[in-house]
Amino acid sequence: MLAGKAAGEARMTDAGAKRRRTGGRAGHADRRGGAVIEQMPWRLPVNIDRPTEPLGEEGVAAIHDTAMRILEEIGIEFLNDEALALFREAGCTIEGINVRMGRDWVMEMVGKAPSSFTITPRNPDRKIVLGEGHILFGNVSSPPNYWDRETGKVVGTRAHCRSLLKLTQYFNCIHFAGGYPVEPVDIHASVRHLDVLYDKLTLTDKVAHAYSLGKERVEDVMEMVRIAGGLTHAEFETEPRMYTNINSTSPLKHDFPMIDGCLRLVRRGQAVIVTPFTLAGAMAPVTMAGAVAQSIAEALSAIALFQHVRPGCPCVIGTFTSNVDMKSGAPAFGTPEYMRATQMTGQLARFYGLPLRSSGVCAANVPDGQAMWETSNSLWAAVQSGTNMVYHAAGWLEGGLIASPEKFVMDCEVIQMIQRYLEPEVVSTTPDDLALEAIREVGGAGHFFGLQHTQDRYTKAFYQPFLSDWRNYESWHLAGGVWTSERAHALWKRIVAEFEAPPMDASIEEELRDFIERRKSEGGAPTDF
Repeated sequence: MLAGKAAGEARMTDAGAKRRRTGGRAGHADRRGGAVIEQMPWRLPVNIDRPTEPLGEEGVAAIHDTAMRILEEIGIEFLNDEALALFREAGCTIEGINVRMGRDWVMEMVGKAPSSFTITPRNPDRKIVLGEGHILFGNVSSPPNYWDRETGKVVGTRAHCRSLLKLTQYFNCIHFAGGYPVEPVDIHASVRHLDVLYDKLTLTDKVAHAYSLGKERVEDVMEMVRIAGGLTHAEFETEPRMYTNINSTSPLKHDFPMIDGCLRLVRRGQAVIVTPFTLAGAMAPVTMAGAVAQSIAEALSAIALFQHVRPGCPCVIGTFTSNVDMKSGAPAFGTPEYMRATQMTGQLARFYGLPLRSSGVCAANVPDGQAMWETSNSLWAAVQSGTNMVYHAAGWLEGGLIASPEKFVMDCEVIQMIQRYLEPEVVSTTPDDLALEAIREVGGAGHFFGLQHTQDRYTKAFYQPFLSDWRNYESWHLAGGVWTSERAHALWKRIVAEFEAPPMDASIEEELRDFIERRKSEGGAPTDF
């Protein structure tokens, strides 16, 4: 919690927040910040396809049993004294930092987690639903480096971060704002979270994320999200308003700050995602079944802890199981093994009744063909697995070391195509859709272009791209022969240049600024720098 004077000052803002609580929610979900492109409207897409299930019932049971045996016989290390005390309170076996827990207790705790929940940001029109068949997409998060066609690969700055946040807000197919879309290394780590969250909360009105990296960062972000929403402390805690995502330190370990941050969030009713980062052949067994089983054990150990602390708190199980290049040791993404691991984890997530998070990732270094086929593989694996929340869906390069605005735009084209693919009307079989009379009218001699049936539907019949170029080679060449990443570069430049931030009540923005100024004067968050 915020300590001493800081906590008192935070509580004093309750009355003012309540008086103007609607002021932080201005704007409308379809607001586009400019009309650079025609894009699909804001929506929460539902996955209407049956999931791909490579495992039979016996396979699901085998992976579950292996995960339970890991928890019972081998244990998970928790580098957090509070977590160890809570596990001891629950009757688990503690030896040093190693925790072993019985499967009956784990399943009882996991059974308390909701199968779906909502998160409401400062603009309630941007509320998202995690679960219930929805598949939602988020921006790239956390790369230390930035790449565009003008700069090449450079260290991330606040200006780069702001540009990517503007793209996050602009594209309706991006449903939530993840961590920093690129790490702004030009801001000192002690206050970086304050400046970036100010940018995120003023440049976007979508669901925001907090890094679980020490109590100060988590507490500061919760307070800033509360202020931005014009909420009292009690209102903030009535439902999820934000979330965090943590990774286990594979193999079989959870560190101190991430567990600490999650405990603080769940106690105030906020959402947590637990995503083991298991690379088969390096931090997990080389076999995908073994890697998935380890990942499940690592995730469930933390989710069980959070349910013990606050039964029914919103939790998501994440998958980030891929493989390494056994020639170099480098991570590989969008591989056949990554796709299968995602599908397998989807089966286990449904077995446990938990929402699922996966990612739109690649190992490519620039936004080229490799980048798009690997990312497309990752995104389609998300569809096939029944994923509810797709992290890093737009802008990711070099295995997460680079964020790119060109790649962001290119990925949004793919995401929109996926959204169109999932629309029920594409596979509708009403009499109008079956078009028997239209077929009868044309017969075997003629075409459908001029038919009234076509004229009534042609404007919305098919997906219309904003980036793809469907002209033939000669027309494309005469128009300058512009390659995809060049077109994406021109588009993101225009979007950022013409961007309009979503409205925010002036008094709320002032309160945010005052809070940031005070926290900076107090030193922000401690660092090792």
